[in-house]
Amino acid sequence: MPPPPAGYVPGGYAGYAAQRTDGLAIASLVIGIISIVCSFLCLGVILGPTAAIMGFIARQRIATSGGAMGGGALAMVGLVLGIIGFVASVGAFFAYAFSGIFNNSTT
Repeated sequence: MPPPPAGYVPGGYAGYAAQRTDGLAIASLVIGIISIVCSFLCLGVILGPTAAIMGFIARQRIATSGGAMGGGALAMVGLVLGIIGFVASVGAFFAYAFSGIFNNSTT
């Protein structure tokens, strides 16, 4: 059997580069998860909007990349988790405030 012709790429990957995942989308997802996990400590107030903004920016970058970057679903999940983490933290703060956990009276 003769060798393949020059320039032959096996598997049909002739000149196509793999789509890169946007790093900001991954960071948005990770920070969104952390904001939900730490929402009972009210850290979601800081981390939630951070994840949401990063997810929004990542979706914009992916949309304007012309298909060179992927990770739109990661960015969307990070954005949603950031919003959920923020709302959960605000809810936890008010739950703590109304339950009297911040009250130091001993009577």
